Amino acid sequence: MIGEIHNNEERERDLATRPIVTKRESGMTYRKFGLRMLRIAVCAAAGLAIAGLAMGATASAQALKGGTLRIGVLDEIANYDPQQLSTVNFYVIKNLYDSLIEYTADGKPVPSLATAWKIAPDNKSVTVTLRDGVTFHSGTPFKADGVIAALTKGADPARGKNVYSTMAVVKDWTAPDDRTVTINFKDPVPDRQILDLLQFLIPIDPKGVETVETVPAGTGPYLLESRSVGQGMKLKANPNYWRKGEPVSKEIVFTIFSEDAAATAALESGAIDMVYNGSSRSAARLKNAGYQVFDGPGKLVQVFRINSTRGPFRNKKFRQAFNYLMDRDGILRVGYAGMGQVVALPWAPASPAFDASYTKTYAYDLEKAKALLKESGLTPAEMQDWKLLVNGSDEPSVRISQVVQATLAQVGIKIDLDIRQGAEFVDALLKGNFDAVFGGVGNVQKFPSRVATNSIYRTSKNPVLKDPHPHPDYVAAIAKVDTTFGSGTDVKASYDNLNKVLVDESFGIPTNSYEVGLIVASDKIGGITPDMDNLLVARTIGFK
Repeated sequence: MIGEIHNNEERERDLATRPIVTKRESGMTYRKFGLRMLRIAVCAAAGLAIAGLAMGATASAQALKGGTLRIGVLDEIANYDPQQLSTVNFYVIKNLYDSLIEYTADGKPVPSLATAWKIAPDNKSVTVTLRDGVTFHSGTPFKADGVIAALTKGADPARGKNVYSTMAVVKDWTAPDDRTVTINFKDPVPDRQILDLLQFLIPIDPKGVETVETVPAGTGPYLLESRSVGQGMKLKANPNYWRKGEPVSKEIVFTIFSEDAAATAALESGAIDMVYNGSSRSAARLKNAGYQVFDGPGKLVQVFRINSTRGPFRNKKFRQAFNYLMDRDGILRVGYAGMGQVVALPWAPASPAFDASYTKTYAYDLEKAKALLKESGLTPAEMQDWKLLVNGSDEPSVRISQVVQATLAQVGIKIDLDIRQGAEFVDALLKGNFDAVFGGVGNVQKFPSRVATNSIYRTSKNPVLKDPHPHPDYVAAIAKVDTTFGSGTDVKASYDNLNKVLVDESFGIPTNSYEVGLIVASDKIGGITPDMDNLLVARTIGFK
């Protein structure tokens, strides 16, 4: 989700295989076609704008019935590894596994497999007390060795997947007994960063850690019953689950649909009970048709990613002009049917670094953009010496790229869209073989330096900007956030400094938040629980 998947390596990795209605050639570049399609897209989007959606509450007071819950999804999972936090895996992770702690929708930490945690006065360690009476799906009792298995795997660059970068602050760990684990840090770590680690950390059965990609090894509310690759899977309730009264539904049947339209048609026909992680456009239409639509706090932020080591983007003034060249309202409307929020910083409103004033300061303004373009000293030919890489398999990316293409034409910059499909796009994206591209980033609602888990914002080993990092002020700003403690003016100053540096360096231009993990359900469904990362929490869902 997976924009960048909540590290989420890249949302584009997941979306790259989704077909869209329009047919295009892989590697195709075009200009006139993009401008013509933009006009069509704007007209279509105008009829889809809707009011904000209500967030689903946790299970309602009324008693819910069990049964078979039929869920439509659009992606095949990558594997069962809980440290592979890719959006394609979001519908199974919280159903096969439990974390040490959970966040409520408003970011409050609550116990899960850890019943208590104590951060040392010097912030150089945290001691976790583990829940008793829990077993893994294999029947193995949950103890400290399950946490150690997850820590060991997460700290391994070859096996740690999306958890590896989060483990960078960890020095070592000890387990004085079966119910206690102490995690030691290399340096003092802010409280919220420690809590993010505990929430990110999912214990793994020590007996199954080596085969976890192919065989689930968790403590979660459901067990894997069967799977048909490319078609779906069936989960059955864990009879030994530790949460009283959960899971509500005794069975979940996931069906994979190749297209969003097919999934929504199945919902409307009654063949399935809900769709998870469908498109904003379909959600908007079905909301108006009377279906329940639930969004959550775990937004992604769409970012115009700039490779500042190439072409005209080496020029800071040229990059800064894009803060004003982004028609954020148009992008949100055309790409996401108005579902989301215009932003000029890579934060969701739940982030402590969120600052709404930047949206007004850096609003769409062609005159300010023209002034910065002039200050850049670049010739018109130099300003046009680049292409915008586009994920041709993701319709929102195509649409919003067309918006930018049309805007640039208004200031005399005529560019081609380099549309690539599938693996060809993913390869260019992850290796930094592009001038500019749109891509979602995750972790934007958590501790601010977690944004550095996303490739364009990495402070070291950045696949796009390489080493040494070409923006040392940004690297220093992230380090300052990581080493400033408490809740006073110094902490706020570190966030303010990071925001100023992000806008000044302008190697990433955020445009809007957007929904990932949207749930569209029939009126027979109840008990939707919003998740901080918008993962699917099915254990509370039942029938009214």
